[in-house]
Amino acid sequence: MEVGSLPVELWRVILAYLPLPELGRCCQVCRAWRELVLSLDNTRWRQLCLGCPECRHPNWPSQPHLEPPSWREALKQHALATRTWTQNGPELQSSACLLFFRRRKDRRVWHVGPGCEFETLRGALGVAGPYDRVVLHPGVYEEQAEVALKVPVELVGLGRLGEVALLVCMEQQCPTARLCNLVFMPPWFSTVVYKTSWGHVQLDNCNFEGAQLQIRGPGTCQARFCSFSQGSSAHLLGVVLSLLDSCDFSGSDTASVTVEGPPVSERNWACKHLAALARTFPSCGMSGNNSSLKDPEAGSTGGAQPPAANVKKEHVSIEDWKKRTEVDAVCQGTVIEDGWSDGEHSEGEGGNHNGEGINNTKKQLTLDYKIQCDHHGLSHFLKPRPDGSLSVASSPDPPSVAPEPLTLQQELDRDPEAHMLAVSTLGCILRRCLFRDGKGGVHLSNYGQARLEENVFRGLNYAVRCIQNSTIVMLRNEVCECRASGVFLRLSAQGLIAENNIHSNGEAGLDIRKGANPTIVCNRIHSGLRSGVVVLGNGKGSIRSNQIYNNKEAGVYILFSGNPVVSGNHIFQGQAAGIAINENGRGMITENVIRENQWGGVDIRRGGDPILRNNYICYGYSDGVVVGERGRGLIEGNHVYCNKGCGVWVMSSSLPQLLGNYIIHNCMYGLAVFCRKDPENIEAREGNWPGQEGIGGDGGSGERRGVEGEGREGQENFNEEGELFAWESDLDSEDERHSARRSISVALVESNCMSYNGAVGLYVKSSEALNVFANLVNNNRGPGIAVLQSSQLTRLVTNCILENGRGGVAVEKDCRVELRGNGVYENSGHGVSFSGNGQIVENDMVGNRGYGIQVAGGADIKVVRNRVQPAQSCGIAVLGAVKGVVHDNILFQGHPANKKTLLHMDPANESCVLRNNSILRHNNSCTSSPPWVFENPPPRPLASSPVGLSSSQYPSRLGISMTTRISATVESGCHSGSMFCSIL
Repeated sequence: MEVGSLPVELWRVILAYLPLPELGRCCQVCRAWRELVLSLDNTRWRQLCLGCPECRHPNWPSQPHLEPPSWREALKQHALATRTWTQNGPELQSSACLLFFRRRKDRRVWHVGPGCEFETLRGALGVAGPYDRVVLHPGVYEEQAEVALKVPVELVGLGRLGEVALLVCMEQQCPTARLCNLVFMPPWFSTVVYKTSWGHVQLDNCNFEGAQLQIRGPGTCQARFCSFSQGSSAHLLGVVLSLLDSCDFSGSDTASVTVEGPPVSERNWACKHLAALARTFPSCGMSGNNSSLKDPEAGSTGGAQPPAANVKKEHVSIEDWKKRTEVDAVCQGTVIEDGWSDGEHSEGEGGNHNGEGINNTKKQLTLDYKIQCDHHGLSHFLKPRPDGSLSVASSPDPPSVAPEPLTLQQELDRDPEAHMLAVSTLGCILRRCLFRDGKGGVHLSNYGQARLEENVFRGLNYAVRCIQNSTIVMLRNEVCECRASGVFLRLSAQGLIAENNIHSNGEAGLDIRKGANPTIVCNRIHSGLRSGVVVLGNGKGSIRSNQIYNNKEAGVYILFSGNPVVSGNHIFQGQAAGIAINENGRGMITENVIRENQWGGVDIRRGGDPILRNNYICYGYSDGVVVGERGRGLIEGNHVYCNKGCGVWVMSSSLPQLLGNYIIHNCMYGLAVFCRKDPENIEAREGNWPGQEGIGGDGGSGERRGVEGEGREGQENFNEEGELFAWESDLDSEDERHSARRSISVALVESNCMSYNGAVGLYVKSSEALNVFANLVNNNRGPGIAVLQSSQLTRLVTNCILENGRGGVAVEKDCRVELRGNGVYENSGHGVSFSGNGQIVENDMVGNRGYGIQVAGGADIKVVRNRVQPAQSCGIAVLGAVKGVVHDNILFQGHPANKKTLLHMDPANESCVLRNNSILRHNNSCTSSPPWVFENPPPRPLASSPVGLSSSQYPSRLGISMTTRISATVESGCHSGSMFCSIL
């Protein structure tokens, strides 16, 4: 019979009446018939799949509204899975098909029910032979004692699910058995309705109501389309391999699935068949498509990011960003503090202090006799890139490129251990199950192992709890609306958690404690009522390439000696800090994109001591990095830009090291150092704020209350283990914590670039010492560096302060400051305005619109061996009752129209000594420019360490031997505390 003799549509109508065996035979006729039969997927194959009494919708229970890719393939998988129980025996290796059909031919069918051969289940099982089928007719069957299955048998309920109920306790004592279309309820003497300790049991389309399924290794279990309700649970002890597929767990009083103990060494016959069945499903990340990391800003639930797109181009100009965040007015209003000025205005600089100076200054700062200083030691910051584009430090626009998270395949390629976990099939495998409306989802303990794929956990106290050296693999699950944390890992638990959607949980999305060390990659962790990820109590872990966003508290919160690796994540749009490190937390935080968070991008305080390296911290609505009370840490190589507050905000008793960061285009200060000395606010300084709710005004310490809340929830949920939240017993001593690091006594700011910030580049109001070495401070709207309070010595050494909107360096009265080896070039105000105590030694000041060096007030100062060329004003001006000495300086005329004296001192001053200063003016009769060149030494800052500083005094990027202790006082006014991250 030819297919072409009738229209294809008519053939499809005819074939739609054929049962399954005849359809299979039609497929074997020829290729054309096969294609015709396969084209019936949405019609006849769908009817056959949904009409099978032994299975349900392929996407039941979590997504029954979605159709499978192929109804025929779903029916095929179901047929293969239902035959697993018959494949035992050594002879199956050579003649599995023939033996199966022989058994089918020899099998007998026994009927149980009123008016049938047997009225009781026990009676039918007493006469049933191997592989016989026992059909139970509708009714309730109750046994008063335990029933033993001694031969392989198949128990099938007749009619619709729910019409056959068993009140029995069954123990399997045979190699294999199958139960289908039955409802299990516990008898009066036991809550366990089925148990096996060495055989294999297959459960298809069964309901468990208030009952427990117990599997003990080397026994195995395969359950498909089963419901566990009214407190039912599955308990697996020492299992080597079991598979729970498309099951519904609801209303549990404890954990719905408990996996306890390591897999036993002995294997039963079904292990290899279950492993083969597990491998027929797609494995995690093998396609290279990071499908779970959808862009939450795109508003689409189905789109995936391109797997090869690891660089994101934003192309945002600073003007566009200001319009988007409405911060331009804030920038203009916060340049300097009310009542504070950049020293006395000279005639040459008048009229240019209206906040517009940066763009208009370069035209006005032309020097006919200008000495070329472009080849100073920090000029590499300003050189164009190989492609001709401007460098980050000299570009008027913020960076337009930020790294994208890696795909899961890329993560697995570079992490062999994670790859091994991703392909492992040991322990209990739960796939496409729904856990809802109960206390717990999956509980692993005592070296248990489990693999969770494509499950949904919703409305539980917790979704997954993994403790006591257990191993969990979670792939593509949804964890939402848990009343406590979504996933708990503690007591040296480990595993792989990848491509999950974890959201809307009452506590943290993931809670890692007490030595747990999981790998958490490529997840979406968002919309939590507390933090996204919490690591505490000596917890570890590798948190990589996740999207963590829109959480009410910190995206990642590290405290109580937590020490994770946080790398390559996008942490954004949080309602508090992006990452908070508190209470002696540590961690390696690298290559993350932390953006658009309401409070500090990174908040470090109360003993927090992380390594913060190569991150992009940007577009925040507060400060970029906050180092609060007693904060520590190495902050190196980060891009901190376009934050509405300060780039980096450092507060009292903190000991950070800031090395090689780009702190640019922030709305307020680039780097602000403040101190607190008001004793009435000691309680607030310690982070104990009364009436505090959530984060409040503090991005880090405000969350301390949040973690304590999680501890209380933990005591309520987990008291059965006798665990106590006595964190002090878990913490290393302070000496042990820092034994691996160098002694830290002074804060260090070295090799940073502070550019294009809305106020001062570096703002210091501190009562502690501070070392500022080899930084580029350029094109800021206010002064380059402003020191308003410094009772201890602030050392400004080998910095380049260039083209700032006001002066280069401003030092107020009673401050102790040393300036040595700096280059101060082309600023709109004075090069250095100094009213404090200290010394100005071996600096170069060229092209500044005001005085080169102005010393005023009651300063006690040494001005020695500087080279000064002002634009149009005085080179060195000593005003007022200044004490000290000015000697061995060289002053150059900058403009032929500048007739002012290059070295000026008030005539009434008798306490300042001028000695051996050289003044060089150009001969007006000569038409050529003067041959003035800085050669010995070349323009400062120099590339090498400054003269007079040993290697121990001047730390390099690789060997840090000194840091500073920074304290700062927060007083009233918009510049005594961050307007967005204030200490209450």
